[in-house]
Amino acid sequence: MAIQLAEAEAYRPELIGYCYRYFGCYAEAEDAVQETLVRVWRDEAFEGRSSLRTWLYRVATNVCLDMQRAPQRRSLPMDLSSPGRVPGDPDALTTLPEYRWVGPIADAHIGVAGDPSELVAQRDSVRLAFVAALQLLPPRQRVVLILRDVLAWSAQECAEMLDVSVASVNSALARARRTVESHDATTALAVSAEYDAQLLASYVAAFEAFDIDRLVKLLAEDAAFSMPPFELWLRGSDEIERWWRGPGQICRNSRAIITGANGQPAVAVYHAVGDRRWEPFAIHVLDTEGGKIRAITHFMGADVFAEFALPAEIREPIEVFPDRTDQFRHRRSSV
Repeated sequence: MAIQLAEAEAYRPELIGYCYRYFGCYAEAEDAVQETLVRVWRDEAFEGRSSLRTWLYRVATNVCLDMQRAPQRRSLPMDLSSPGRVPGDPDALTTLPEYRWVGPIADAHIGVAGDPSELVAQRDSVRLAFVAALQLLPPRQRVVLILRDVLAWSAQECAEMLDVSVASVNSALARARRTVESHDATTALAVSAEYDAQLLASYVAAFEAFDIDRLVKLLAEDAAFSMPPFELWLRGSDEIERWWRGPGQICRNSRAIITGANGQPAVAVYHAVGDRRWEPFAIHVLDTEGGKIRAITHFMGADVFAEFALPAEIREPIEVFPDRTDQFRHRRSSV
């Protein structure tokens, strides 16, 4: 049965979300979806015995299993070492290659299928901690966990797609759940609380003013702070404050644009380069709970900004929303 490319293209956003959870990298997810659509159009024989959506997921799964390029799993800094201390010489910080790190995904790229009531749970399934935990799993266990616990496929549907028994699917799911839950209790798949728009607005205001006292008040006492591709990560508001009063001074006079990443509040930070101009520096992804920031993950570099379709630079006068809370809500409503 011939498939019109436009029919398949309609599923691109949710397929990108699926492949992103598998790879922990937006660029690889995009490549996998493109290859999926090419295979469907050119080579794969869709016979109409299942829905087009099911068939596309079957092809996408095969592409993901074939692609597994990275020689080592992607991680977050806290998965690799114990927390460190603010170094005396920041230039001595150790970095790892891009393929070692889980990367962010813009909320605009996350496809959410099904009833709108599933929206919050599906966003929760792309949170950084959960995606990093998925990378611990062998490829087929990872596929099973995503299909069963995130996309709510039945064991029978998974078995048919993977050409295995239902018992094998259930066994793989049980092992995958144990691994994810033992990694960190906070990574277990659960519905997130509502976004704290006011907390995000307060963070942006304090960061642009680089008012460290105000920033520290926004942190949970045991907050985590990391900056891939640097291996170092920090634990605790006192240590984060030392960073901001030391190497973090480079962020003075920054400008910020509120965005969303991994179903979490995020801020794109631009550093001053002179001539009333600011260039991309890092996207801060925030974990919030109970009116406090529990973690800040900085993703460095202009390539990340391009994936988020953010401006390549900011020049004054800067167009901003009068109320940062309204700016945040505006961006969330467009997802």
